[in-house]
Amino acid sequence: MSSVVLITGAATGIGNLTARALAAAGHTVYASMRDVRGRNADRAEELLEFGRHEGQDIRVVELDVQSEASAEAAVATVIGEAGRLDTVVHNAGHLYVGYVEAFTPEDIHRLLDINMVGIQRVNRAALPHMRSRRSGTLLYVGSTTSVVVPPFMGPYVASKSAADALAQVTAYEVSQFGIETTIVMPGPFTQGTEHFPNAGRTDDAVRADAYAPLDAMVARNEAATEALFPPGVDAHPRAVAEEITRVLALPAGTRPFRTVVDFSQAGVEEVNEVLRRAQEQFVTRLGFGELLHVRGARPSAAEHDRIVPA
Repeated sequence: MSSVVLITGAATGIGNLTARALAAAGHTVYASMRDVRGRNADRAEELLEFGRHEGQDIRVVELDVQSEASAEAAVATVIGEAGRLDTVVHNAGHLYVGYVEAFTPEDIHRLLDINMVGIQRVNRAALPHMRSRRSGTLLYVGSTTSVVVPPFMGPYVASKSAADALAQVTAYEVSQFGIETTIVMPGPFTQGTEHFPNAGRTDDAVRADAYAPLDAMVARNEAATEALFPPGVDAHPRAVAEEITRVLALPAGTRPFRTVVDFSQAGVEEVNEVLRRAQEQFVTRLGFGELLHVRGARPSAAEHDRIVPA
């Protein structure tokens, strides 16, 4: 069933690929990005032209996840034009690479603001509409880094872990208003995104120089990551866009809470299953077992309708 989807951070990478994939599947897609009349004007026009050429409904809307007013305006635009908002794909994010000590508290605050607080701004804009309709889907582009915790990406790992926790607890609460949650957890990609090329790095050269003996490890980080991929496998982020499209095509009430797209074979699925069991047991023992299911969803013997990680 087609739906109206708002995607954050759709100028490049996974967000851009997802906008194209969902539009091709028949959804009305609002691809959001910052500065659509400035530095992202060409990217915005490229998406619009793609939609026109393919006969697909792709629209572009201004949205800066660091601005509450921008998030409110973007959601209002979607609802005003399309009449509803069915799904939010939380994709916007930024990467820092370097030694944790070398990043200032202000650096880390900024990354948390983009990668975690930005989600809260968009949810606060979208959820009143979804709650009033007693339906909707929040789909988060998370990260396997919150499980495997790779080195030299400390602030990023912290921000994605915080975002994951926020998504989980939000899921318990919004489930009682018929709103589903899915966290898609991509593994690392060294092609097809601007994540690594555009990664932020510290300006504190003095602190960074203190870790000079580790510089060689940082320099071969991407090569080390690529070595984890099985030979002959095309580890491209289009696989994430395809998985998001697959999940949103599932009937309401049957979407998985977690799904992993990881070519590095990091074993994240096994960890997720252990966490799922522990969290489900804990919440049930608290007496809040109803929070584990989306209210109004079809009863199922499968794990698909559970809010805890699967």
